[in-house]
Amino acid sequence: MPSRPEKAKINLNVDRDNLYREDSVTDVKVAAIRRLTPIKADGSDDDSRDPMFMGQTQLMSPSGPILLQSLLEASTLEEAMDKFPDAMQKEVDKAMAQAEKNHKKKAE
Repeated sequence: MPSRPEKAKINLNVDRDNLYREDSVTDVKVAAIRRLTPIKADGSDDDSRDPMFMGQTQLMSPSGPILLQSLLEASTLEEAMDKFPDAMQKEVDKAMAQAEKNHKKKAE
C-alpha cells in the first residue's frame, strides 16, 4: 500500500504585530482606495505606525477584467486621491508591456 505523503505545514497564525483596519473609498467609476490604519491586537489605533493607502482599478480585456493595484505613497486620503492617476497609469503601462511580451512569445 502506498505511503501517504506528509501534510504540508502552513503557518496560519495571525501576525498580531502587523494588524490593520481597512476602510474603502470609491468613486464608483474607476477608483478604489483602501486606507489601512495600523491597530494593536486589542483593536485600538497603533499610533507608532503610519497608515497605508492602496489604489485599485480594473481594465477590461478580451479575457475578462484585469485587477490593477498599487501602494500609494500618501499620508492622507486627499494625497492618495491625487497620486492615484499616476500610480494606476504606471500599472496600466506594466500590464500592457506584459501583454505585448506574451503576445510576441505566442507569435514565435
